[in-house]
Amino acid sequence: MIFVTGGTGLIGSFLLHTLRELGLAVRALHRGAIPDNAAPGVEWLAGELLDTDLLRSAITPDVTHVFHCAGLVSYAPQDEDLLLRVNVQGTAAIVDACLEHPGVRLAHVSSVAALGGPAAGSLADSTHAAVVTEASTWDLGAAHPAYATSKYLGELEVWRGVAEGLSAVIVNPSVVLGPGDWHRSSTRLLRYAHQQHRFYTRGLVNFVDVRDVVQQLLALALDQPDLRGERYILSAEAVPLADFFRQAAAAMHRRPPTVAVPSWAAEIIWRLEHARAVLTGARPLITKDTARAGRQPVLYSHAKVQSTTGLAFRPLAETLAWCASELAVNLTHSPAVIVS
Repeated sequence: MIFVTGGTGLIGSFLLHTLRELGLAVRALHRGAIPDNAAPGVEWLAGELLDTDLLRSAITPDVTHVFHCAGLVSYAPQDEDLLLRVNVQGTAAIVDACLEHPGVRLAHVSSVAALGGPAAGSLADSTHAAVVTEASTWDLGAAHPAYATSKYLGELEVWRGVAEGLSAVIVNPSVVLGPGDWHRSSTRLLRYAHQQHRFYTRGLVNFVDVRDVVQQLLALALDQPDLRGERYILSAEAVPLADFFRQAAAAMHRRPPTVAVPSWAAEIIWRLEHARAVLTGARPLITKDTARAGRQPVLYSHAKVQSTTGLAFRPLAETLAWCASELAVNLTHSPAVIVS
């Protein structure tokens, strides 16, 4: 039996389909509604990550692997406490439940955000990105987005488990692309391109196909049981955000954004949005962290995972073509979206 958290999210949902296609028995935790296209034959448990009694009942003696895919991605200031509860306390609860069964192997889905950034002074100019690897260290003295901090602290809980004897492996995906919920997570980048907005910010985006994330996860967790206490960056390549939107829009037969927002304008916009959010209680459309995301050219290296698993990553064109095809079907049947 395999237990999966975050089974209705982008990574978790594709992981469940793959596990069931392999004929494996799967139990999954969900908090919201189970989607109509969920993997068949999954034993679903409704509940929260912080429900320790539920986790103990889910991770039974016959569970051999736990894939912890649940997590909150948010850069909104009002979500800081929730980020700590979900990404840190939730991970701690999973680790504690796994430690009660010495034979359980944990695969934890973290983020490249937990790696911090390149070493001071290592950034080159705008045409040469600094390379970040798994050996990068978290700068305790630097300012980090609340989301990045929560993922870093969540990883510390996994390392604590490893120190106590837990067999665990960590993966750090970059921006995960796939035909998921149109309004959630990284799929919103595709939505932005589909809506034919005029503006984009300068920067570099690192991406990975959700199918590659699942393949690498399974290779590391199931096929290499002797690996423990290691983490692996999952990222295909990095492209300028302008190129990403151009290719995404072309795949969906839409007009790409053409007007680059200068850095000074982005700084003004996020401050105005922050003031609006404080006055009205609404969620800001852009935050300081999202306004500055990708401004420093960083390339997340996949050399370690490729040397370990031997699996290659799909190129951006292939991923975008697949996403556009799948999303076109979903949007055609959605009454809230007009596809032209």
